[in-house]
Amino acid sequence: MNWNNPKNQELITAILALKTTDEARRFLRDLMTAKEIEEFANRLKAAEMLTKRITYSKIEKETGLSSTTVARVSKWLKSKNAGYKTIINRISHPHSVQSRIGLS
Repeated sequence: MNWNNPKNQELITAILALKTTDEARRFLRDLMTAKEIEEFANRLKAAEMLTKRITYSKIEKETGLSSTTVARVSKWLKSKNAGYKTIINRISHPHSVQSRIGLS
């Protein structure tokens, strides 16, 4: 993937410009289908469960993801540039996130 592509850079800039949960909800709703949002939410849930060492079969059952997708999430979670780790660390400390997005 070419992250330096102007369209990809614009998407990243747009995401970083979101300031509230309401703005994020509205942007994601406009950007993706309901099914895509659910898929990405399930992948994040799988990453959280993997960090708690929950079995693939339980993750598959709870999220509806395939074993291939759970394995892919696991691979990305273990990579040196793991975005999942960053987000999971931040959401596990909600006060730091809430203060950044104006919820506290």
